[in-house]
Amino acid sequence: METWKMNARVENVRFHRCAFYYVGQVIDTEQKLAIFLPVLRASTWVAVDTEADSLHAYPEKVCLIQISTASGDELIDPLAPLSLAPLLETLSGHELIMHGADYDLRLLRKHHEFVPCSIFDTMLAARLLGLRQFSLGNLVETYLGVKLEKGAQKANWAMRPLTERMERYARNDTHFLKPLADKMKPELEAKNRMAWHQESCSRLIAESSKTRPADLDSVWRLKGSHLLARPGLAVLRELWQWRETEAVGANKPPYFVLSHETLVEIAGAAANAKPIEAFLPRHFSERRRAGLMGAIARGLGVSPEAHPTVLRNISRRPSEAERQRFMELQERRDTKATELAIDPTLIASRSVLSDLAHNWDKYSGELMNWQRELLTGNS
Repeated sequence: METWKMNARVENVRFHRCAFYYVGQVIDTEQKLAIFLPVLRASTWVAVDTEADSLHAYPEKVCLIQISTASGDELIDPLAPLSLAPLLETLSGHELIMHGADYDLRLLRKHHEFVPCSIFDTMLAARLLGLRQFSLGNLVETYLGVKLEKGAQKANWAMRPLTERMERYARNDTHFLKPLADKMKPELEAKNRMAWHQESCSRLIAESSKTRPADLDSVWRLKGSHLLARPGLAVLRELWQWRETEAVGANKPPYFVLSHETLVEIAGAAANAKPIEAFLPRHFSERRRAGLMGAIARGLGVSPEAHPTVLRNISRRPSEAERQRFMELQERRDTKATELAIDPTLIASRSVLSDLAHNWDKYSGELMNWQRELLTGNS
């Protein structure tokens, strides 16, 4: 039996004791955290994941941090009255094994100003190895022969106490990452793609740590809003702001108030003096109805010169030489992707190829080194 499997079985039946803190409980006090930190500092490897409540609250927050080390699988409660600063400082000194780290890194940067020094992302590893099924469940089953339970994916992670099922699901998110990484690293090395993976992980950290100020002229332009004329856009802008206020006040995602499609339909109807009742949910409180009507009135009251502009996609017609360069780049990309048995978009998406064909000198610097080498034939 492989060592990790034997250890996993032992961990499931053994209850560790350390001072006054039992490994297996949620770490939700300063005392428990203080006992765990030396274990974390001394660990030779660390796996991390997070759970948020984006399906149940607005704005979302980090509700759980899962950490696995050689000593076991721990759950940290960020909602408890404890400082996470020493924990995050300790994590920053380790390479973190993660899976599909993009969302986790953005959450940790946004809510806790945490940026890791390095990561090993098993999803990125799977894609660079040419796997077409790269969810954690698929990889754990493929590499380790274990089928993970999926039931708690959409749970409300802000709920306390966590159910036994939620705790089990959360621990499994990091429990298998180290043995999974140990299986994948030799494959990356054998295919000479470890450097690709390292560069991709560094790019992921850099992209996820960027702060992007909201574009106030586009954040309210929902899908379908391009069909509205300027008066309808003025109404939609007010409706969107009203819905944001409602969502924050109710601590519910905006679509719990009204869907994107409904907002656009109401804006279009109101701007054309048509009734809106048919678009409202059956159970819509008088308070919300009054707020909605107020937003519509404010939108209709905007002077024509202050109406939002209708954004038009100005498509640039490529020259014949540019089209030829695009076809050459696409053929080179697809040939390399077939040869390497990887998704062509890992090398470059269609939009990136279009930019490169238009101005290679301007856009090639945005490629990672390994992508540029594959496209130029220098690999």
